[in-house]
Amino acid sequence: MSWFVAALISLLSLPVAPSVYRWPVVSPRVVRHFDPPPQPWLAGHRGADLAVRPGAVVSSAGAGMVLFAGTIAGRGVVSVAHAGGLRTTYEPVTAVVGIGDQVVAGDPLGTIEIGHPGCPEPVCLHWGLRRGDAYLDPLALLGLGRVRLLPLEGRQQGR
Repeated sequence: MSWFVAALISLLSLPVAPSVYRWPVVSPRVVRHFDPPPQPWLAGHRGADLAVRPGAVVSSAGAGMVLFAGTIAGRGVVSVAHAGGLRTTYEPVTAVVGIGDQVVAGDPLGTIEIGHPGCPEPVCLHWGLRRGDAYLDPLALLGLGRVRLLPLEGRQQGR
């Protein structure tokens, strides 16, 4: 089974109701959707980019524990572990939380920083979701993810 099929199955079996999660920013506009690569080592977009206003507060999408709050490659990043082995990431963010902090949906994680490479808007939050090594569509947490059905490997058409 390819990693993408495994990720799709994992996404479809999220252990929590979408209503447990919320948008990480007020009045977001999705400007770039999740677009996983065909193989884990290839280029793709492993999250959703949300256009926001400058200085916007970035909040936790759900209850969990802060795993990371710091700088990676010159950008502020916050990562939160959630039930069911899920992990959300938010960047670029100037954190107001620290590693080990417990958060609930809507708790502030920090403020948006200007400049996210690859985003078509000047101020943009990259919102990511993973379960283990599998990247998932964070919009699925809200019941908005796009479902893509793929053929089973090794099966011939018409059979």
